[in-house]
Amino acid sequence: MKSSSFKIAVVASGLAVALAIVAALAIKYGMSEAPVGTVLITGSNRGIGLEFATQYAAKGWKVIATHRGDTVPESLKSLADQYASVSVERMDVLRHEEIDALAAKLKDTPIDVLINNAGIMNTGDPAVAQTFGTLDYTLFDIYMHTNALGPLKVAESFLPHVAASNLKKIVNISSSSGKVSQPPHHSGNMWYRASKTALNGLMVTIVPTAREVNVSVTMFEPGWTWTGQNEKNRQPGQLDAAQVVAEMIETIEGLTLEDTGRFLMRDGDTQPW
Repeated sequence: MKSSSFKIAVVASGLAVALAIVAALAIKYGMSEAPVGTVLITGSNRGIGLEFATQYAAKGWKVIATHRGDTVPESLKSLADQYASVSVERMDVLRHEEIDALAAKLKDTPIDVLINNAGIMNTGDPAVAQTFGTLDYTLFDIYMHTNALGPLKVAESFLPHVAASNLKKIVNISSSSGKVSQPPHHSGNMWYRASKTALNGLMVTIVPTAREVNVSVTMFEPGWTWTGQNEKNRQPGQLDAAQVVAEMIETIEGLTLEDTGRFLMRDGDTQPW
């Protein structure tokens, strides 16, 4: 009898260890049976976008990470190799046909959180090209199409997917440069500033339509965040992307329909713009 009890105990112990190993692997490689939710992130191959993809994957979410490269970026390939819940898709926000194509491909996929992150800040020499007095007017369109019209088209094409989800949230990564409530300290970054102001204005304008299907729409000011790879170029005072994204994710989790139309700091404080 004692021998049988001992054998049962050993088997039970071994089973517990095996289950623990399986659970740990599931967490590590994103193999949980039911994901917490589904998030689509534009511009996911670096910086804030990559950090969003990484942190959501680690939390057990199904992550749809988009990029505009001709081939899958190594950063996303590595993330997809680590987490089975990560899928990588090409979608250049400048190409409306690509946005529509991905929306059609994912037509049966509810998207709980849509994060419009893709954008540009610098093209050419921003100190000259975007400064009043030496403006390069040929660059205006690329900023507006990337930072304002691109996110608008993504929101329009994927609104049905978000409306079909449980959480129903559209999040836009904006900037303090988009504010018009106070004048800036200098007359530079004009095209970037104009595009982020336009982003805020456009997203506020879609609020009535989004409300009809219970989708919240918010804009975020993440703060001055280090998104590059070379630490030698990092400026004093720049924030760590991992910390910034962790705070934004926590804030996003608490958003409700009552928050729609707000321009938020990463910690949830409302900002005038």
